[in-house]
Amino acid sequence: MSPLRLALKVSTALSLFAVAYPAAADDTITILHTNDFHSRFEPINKYDSGCSPEDNTAGDCFGGYARLVTAIKDARERNPNALLVDGGDQFQGSLFYNYYKGAAAAEMMNELQYDGMTVGNHEFDDGPEVLAGFMSRVNFPVLMSNGDVTKEPALAEVLEKSTVVTKGNVKIGLIGLTPQDTTDISSPGKNITFSDPAAAVQKEVDRLAAEGIDKIVVLSHSGYHVDLAVASKTTGVDVIVGGHSNTLLSNIHEGAEGPYPTMVGDTAIVQAYAYGKYLGELTVTFDDEGVIKDASGESLVIDGAVVEDEKTVARVAEMALPLDEIRNQVVAESAAVIEGNRDVCRVQECEMGNLIADAMLDRVANQGVSLALMNSGGIRASLDAGQVTMADVLTVLPFQNTLSTFKISGADVVAAIENGVSQVEEVKGRFPQVAGMKFTWDPAKPAGNGRVLEVLVQQDGEWKPIDESAIYGVVSNNFVRGGGDGYEIFSTNASEVYDFGPDLDVVLADYMAKNGPLTPTLDGRITSK
Repeated sequence: MSPLRLALKVSTALSLFAVAYPAAADDTITILHTNDFHSRFEPINKYDSGCSPEDNTAGDCFGGYARLVTAIKDARERNPNALLVDGGDQFQGSLFYNYYKGAAAAEMMNELQYDGMTVGNHEFDDGPEVLAGFMSRVNFPVLMSNGDVTKEPALAEVLEKSTVVTKGNVKIGLIGLTPQDTTDISSPGKNITFSDPAAAVQKEVDRLAAEGIDKIVVLSHSGYHVDLAVASKTTGVDVIVGGHSNTLLSNIHEGAEGPYPTMVGDTAIVQAYAYGKYLGELTVTFDDEGVIKDASGESLVIDGAVVEDEKTVARVAEMALPLDEIRNQVVAESAAVIEGNRDVCRVQECEMGNLIADAMLDRVANQGVSLALMNSGGIRASLDAGQVTMADVLTVLPFQNTLSTFKISGADVVAAIENGVSQVEEVKGRFPQVAGMKFTWDPAKPAGNGRVLEVLVQQDGEWKPIDESAIYGVVSNNFVRGGGDGYEIFSTNASEVYDFGPDLDVVLADYMAKNGPLTPTLDGRITSK
């Protein structure tokens, strides 16, 4: 029996998860929360990719909106005045987003009656206009405290920094937080700037406190480590509901990065992994001065034991009809699982990274291109063994990036790789997966200052040191070539640029079809001291 099923049987103050439900409703709030849903409307498998109907029937799948509806309904029966919030990145990740953009997410979130959401970086993937369209459809506030949108017409009059909601007799201040580097990792446009998260949060806390609001929840799409820093650098923040780093906080589940909640002083920090696989449930009790005296809860797993809501199953199936022709197409076969987990690909060589980089290079090798570089942030899932459909490929590569080719010096290639390994401690998406070259780096050296020890390129069938004065043909994706993930050097120094190649997902599907059934490989193209 899943932890969620067990939790539903508990009627006392102490449950399997030690979730407390004190009688004094005027000084207690329960927060239900999701984050990084990434358009996973349908159930997913253990690799966070699509789950077959047969496996779903067998109870081997997780998540999906139909299960989330049931889980939230059950949680509200335990806590009728529960707050439901989201930590950002509802956008991007499946054909549901590619086809409907934000409209489908807005419909489902309205159905679930969310109380608030912060802006994730992926909410900007198709520019401010698509985010504005989503906001016009939802029945709850979407928030961002550390972004200046006053010069962006689509958002200037609608995107608030904070708001106040009432649950029972309790007024709760909600503050939104978005990654400070969103300009580098998404497409907010030139009219929006982002600032220090702690300073932005403190400004809103002080403003809300002046209005008599002393219970503050920050919806932070900034990553677990940023949340820890914000908690330590601010005063008056009671709860931080996190996102962005896909961090599982739990007291019972294997692989959790920290306890649920993680306490920093009087601030409770929570996050519930990603993709609808968990629903966070936190109950907080305050003393008479508005200071937390108890915070307890758990990330509840949304597994096969959670019954799917039939009405939602039918609606999701209806929305999926226009997508079926594309995604049901079998494009290849894999001989084994191909590892694409972010915790692997963002810190070292990974099988999916090798496969994608090889596919990119193979596509343009006859164009004088010898090197490939793929940002790991563009890799969003693993692939299971067996048949691979176009839907599976699009789950791995959902961003509709195109292949980009250009010429650049060997010195600039080395500098680009230096950028790629500069934020590995934060598990950032700029970590490079490569083909046609090998590199060795030292994580003990200062970021951005000599971490790259050696870069070798394949020449005449041999591996030789890169010639920093030579000009090389390079293939990447249009996001990276345009300066995304910190690769500004490709934007400023590249020549003979062509950003309008085939879609990267098509390139990968074609390569897998031509070379399948594929056996995933690691060949030492990335090593660290």
